[in-house]
Amino acid sequence: MTGSLPSIIWAPFLPLWLLVTLAVICLLPGLYGVVRGSRGVLWRTGAILLGLFWLANPRQTHPHMQTQPQDALLVVDMSPSMTIRERQKLIQQARSQLLQQGQRLHGLTLHQLDVSGGHGQGTRLFEAMDHAALSLNSPTGIFLLTDGMDHNIPDQLPPSLQDATGRIIPLHLLLSARGEETDRRLRVLNAPPYVIIGQTAHIRVQVDDLGTSNGQPVEILEHRPDGQTNVLAHTHSGQPVELDVPVTHAGITLKELTASPLPGEASLRNNSTIIRLQGVRDRLRVLLVSGVPNQGARVWRTLLKADPSVDLVHFTILRSPDTEDDTPLSDLALIPFPTHELFSQKINSFDLIILDGFRNQNILPESYLENIARYVRKGGGLLVVGGPEMTQTGTLQDTPVGSVLPAHIPADNAIMTQPFAPKRTALGLSHPVTQALPEHGPWGREWGPWYRALRTDQTQGRTLLATPSGSPLLVLDQRGQGRVAMLLSDQIWLWSRGEKGGGPQAELLRRLSHWLMKEPELEENQLDARIEQGRLTVTRTSLTPLHDVQADIIGPDGHHTPLPLSPSPDHQGLWSGSMTLPVLPEQTGQIWTIQQGGLNTTVSLPDTSPLENQDLRSTATRLAPLVARSGGGIFWLGAGGTPDIRQVAEGHALHGAGWAGLPLHQAPLATDSTSTAFLPGWIALVLILALMGLGWWREGR
Repeated sequence: MTGSLPSIIWAPFLPLWLLVTLAVICLLPGLYGVVRGSRGVLWRTGAILLGLFWLANPRQTHPHMQTQPQDALLVVDMSPSMTIRERQKLIQQARSQLLQQGQRLHGLTLHQLDVSGGHGQGTRLFEAMDHAALSLNSPTGIFLLTDGMDHNIPDQLPPSLQDATGRIIPLHLLLSARGEETDRRLRVLNAPPYVIIGQTAHIRVQVDDLGTSNGQPVEILEHRPDGQTNVLAHTHSGQPVELDVPVTHAGITLKELTASPLPGEASLRNNSTIIRLQGVRDRLRVLLVSGVPNQGARVWRTLLKADPSVDLVHFTILRSPDTEDDTPLSDLALIPFPTHELFSQKINSFDLIILDGFRNQNILPESYLENIARYVRKGGGLLVVGGPEMTQTGTLQDTPVGSVLPAHIPADNAIMTQPFAPKRTALGLSHPVTQALPEHGPWGREWGPWYRALRTDQTQGRTLLATPSGSPLLVLDQRGQGRVAMLLSDQIWLWSRGEKGGGPQAELLRRLSHWLMKEPELEENQLDARIEQGRLTVTRTSLTPLHDVQADIIGPDGHHTPLPLSPSPDHQGLWSGSMTLPVLPEQTGQIWTIQQGGLNTTVSLPDTSPLENQDLRSTATRLAPLVARSGGGIFWLGAGGTPDIRQVAEGHALHGAGWAGLPLHQAPLATDSTSTAFLPGWIALVLILALMGLGWWREGR
């Protein structure tokens, strides 16, 4: 093919020096005649110079051009939003037809690129295209098959999506719909992360109509576990709404809100939202009484003061009533121990009482000690940390408090003083307090050692930690409505100092104290559920033997399904089972309710693509500016079908009704060209004769 960018070369019939000499000789008389005013000299001089120019033989060279191969990207959006309606079908049909056309066009290669999207990052088509274009030799165009929703649209195509000359290649947008769509979404504007139990959470939500004007009437409904719905509010799209949600229990409260459908909207997938409210108790009050100053008191104080949800009241008993000291009481800079206020008036206001190294020594009258035992039986929590004082006169186990303690210390040979590493018992491997304690850390293969512990001659309840010889170290029990624990060593502070690597001291004490305060996540009898990859897994924890365990699964539509649970071979007291969840209509609901043995829990379908679900329309509005700047076209697959691919010359339109163009780029062949005379001989002869004639005519006047 002959190009349009010639160049000039010279192929003179006479030596170039001779032609230049003759031209100079000709010019001198001509200039002299012009100066003297001679008529016709100028025309005759021009005729002679034209003849010399023809003898110089200027020629035009035309390089032979070669059409370059074409590499086009066929990008297919496979993000979660493409599963809506018939988008997948339209996209796959267009892919197949474009590939067939590409095979019939000479020099064109279509490179397929599937972009999955989702995974919390939305649809990111241009990142994938930018990476894929690096492997193209001659990028010439892009066919983008999508719904038009991309979450990383650049202002212009990156340099990798330009041709060899730096020109932007056309981006053709093929949309999986018949035309612009509408969508309705429900979004949460404000929701508190934590709500005190018994109070009401104030939720602020708004319904948005996308692709159409706001202001249309809409209802906000609540899905109930039985499959029914309640209308919570009547409002209009685009207007915020305040909703009140009561929180009645600790832990997570799930609430599903749904906006009534918009006629003709693309999908109902984002008409619903799940609100997760964490129910917490009001500030937890802890009373810590240290019998004598010790290293463990600092550990407890540091742990409890670091928890913003805990109000700590701490007293250390420095002087007992029978201490012999002649110092007047008025001169002592000590706060009197408010026994009556703490153990009579306000004892029931505490969620947990910790007695660390406490020996009564006539500090508390028996009526106050009876109050402590009664406090436990009525629902309070008590932790006793024992050391050598448990073998001395005035030990707690010889007071009314002893009736609620889960272990008894003998009077003789009760103190063991030798290095040992605490171990979890078989029950401790399953109990929530000690099950998840870290096994690996600075301590290596086992926790750091303690050097002192108490022997017991009687225990009841559950032993979670023990010495290597089996002597109990941590014993838990429930008395009445309350809970009590005994730590039979005052050496746990060694772990905080990193003795031979230390141990999980902070986590153990945190779990222990929160179990005593009845935190739901540490309950011994639990029912948990989770949904992953379309499967519901139910886990039942019980420290008492269960037989024929079966959970009742209640779907969002109210349908009941039994699920047998099997005991775990690796963990005592653990039963589990799983099932594949059925595919339900979009508007049915997202919360599943699980019941077993008087326990119940709820779990919701995870929103794996929150960014993707913000707008589910098929629309050209987001990509149209970029398509226009590239010279490409926009095609609706559901209305006009798949466009025809055309190879068009550079500079021509790149799209039209029913067709999308790819520009043909041409490059010259370095070894092949043709040449033609710039001034053909016959034209030169005619011009010379004409000039001579004009000169003769001018001279004769």
